[in-house]
Amino acid sequence: MTEKTDIHIHPDMTILDVVSAHPDTIAVFKSFDEQAGECICCTSLFMTIRDVAKKYDFNLPQFLSTLEKAI
Repeated sequence: MTEKTDIHIHPDMTILDVVSAHPDTIAVFKSFDEQAGECICCTSLFMTIRDVAKKYDFNLPQFLSTLEKAI
């Protein structure tokens, strides 16, 4: 029997993977643009969530949690 999980977004998914599967996350990425100093979806579309968090010094667990809440 497979265990059901409520986690849909993983750190190794790319931004493109996330927004393609869950369009509501676009608003979350936009909300982080000011902190990043640039459009995350424009400049980091092919990067993983983990790499984006590292690049912009985001708290990875908090970033993932915010994305999960959007879906």
